[in-house]
Amino acid sequence: MQDRIAEFAGLLRQNGVRVSIAETLDALAAVRVTSLAEGDSFRSAIRSTMVKRASDIPAFERLFDIHFHGLGNLIRQAERAAREALSMSDSEFNRFLQRVEEFLKEHGSEEMSELTQALLMNRAGQLDRMIRDAARRAELDRIERSDEENRFVRALARELGLERMDAELGDLQGQIDQLEDEMLREQLDEYIEARRRALEDLIRRHVRIERARRDGTLRESEEAGTLADRSFFYLGEDELARMSDAVTMMARRLKSAIAMRRKRSRRGRFDIKRTLRINMKNGGTPFILRFERRRRDKPQIVVLCDVSDSVRNASRFMLQFVYALQDLYSRVRSFIFVAEIGEVTRQFREGDPKTALDAALGGDIINVYAHSNFGNAFRSFVDEHLAAVNRRTTVIVLGDARNNYNLPHERALREIRRRAQRLIWLNPESRGTWGFGDSEMERYSVHCNVVEECRNLNQLYRVIDRLAPR
Repeated sequence: MQDRIAEFAGLLRQNGVRVSIAETLDALAAVRVTSLAEGDSFRSAIRSTMVKRASDIPAFERLFDIHFHGLGNLIRQAERAAREALSMSDSEFNRFLQRVEEFLKEHGSEEMSELTQALLMNRAGQLDRMIRDAARRAELDRIERSDEENRFVRALARELGLERMDAELGDLQGQIDQLEDEMLREQLDEYIEARRRALEDLIRRHVRIERARRDGTLRESEEAGTLADRSFFYLGEDELARMSDAVTMMARRLKSAIAMRRKRSRRGRFDIKRTLRINMKNGGTPFILRFERRRRDKPQIVVLCDVSDSVRNASRFMLQFVYALQDLYSRVRSFIFVAEIGEVTRQFREGDPKTALDAALGGDIINVYAHSNFGNAFRSFVDEHLAAVNRRTTVIVLGDARNNYNLPHERALREIRRRAQRLIWLNPESRGTWGFGDSEMERYSVHCNVVEECRNLNQLYRVIDRLAPR
């Protein structure tokens, strides 16, 4: 654990969080009275000794989940994939693992490599240690760019001993083919193949996560060159004011783009069937042209914006952008949520930007100091406001999907998607952190048409073009 604490301190420093040697020693002292298994107590002990500024908390939380739980989560997902491949419950899977262990002992498991034994006997702790040791030997901490991922995947597989494991699994499957119990034979074949695929995927994802946590996009607090590249999380008061002007200019730019598209497509598309039919009297020569009748069908926008403390700056700019969109669409309805959901459409339609933002973020509409509960907010929207969504509606969700381990209620999001024209999710967290800790992004993303990382103004620029009617 000492090595992991020291490595975590270095990781924080790489991402702009100032951690001194004395603070690292304090963290080492703190973990002597707690452990990783204690969850929140361990996290609080590390955070209280290593973090001094409130602005560093978002970076700490993201990196903590990746560093201390990232590989463990991947191993648990691999186990779940194997269980689901066999269509077994937890108790059935545990009994099956006992049969696997008995089979391996009967067929010389003591001669197998440590990796093969750990994988097939589902020894998560041993597998975790082996992958970390192999990652150190492969110098995975030196990865910097996405184009290096394949090289480090091969290096990690080589250090882990994947080639020997494949040979051993091949020999083992030959012995399985001789079993008389057909059901057991099929289950073992399916299990071994599922575990092999899961390990290969685990290695690739571990390399990708290692690159993501060392990526320069996590270092905005020290290295960002321009305001548009700065993460929403790290903006000061002066930068907030400058960003406000930039958001207004961006809305005007979008308005001009929409107006140009409408002008160019006013007549509708060329209708070749009607053109040929009406020109039959001319021997087929197209003297008269016909175009499809263009429907005057202005799109609608519904925005669901998370305004919890963890994404407050991002929420401020998205709501300001929503305010600027009021006259671009036939209807813009805006909702804010933390645990409960509330509508702020009237405040945005009738008030000035500052008044509307103060009402949305100040706690006048909903309790903005509650713990996030995306599932409850989505379910409340479906129960109370689903009529706001129809086939002309683009629904935009802004939020980090961190649900505090509450029920995700993804079926509510699926119902919103079913009624809408499209569903766009903008997440202000780095993509490499999605699905770790209390993040439900992987559950929610399958019900969205577009899922984008949106942590700064440049990323928002690239997203808004999708909102313009074509």
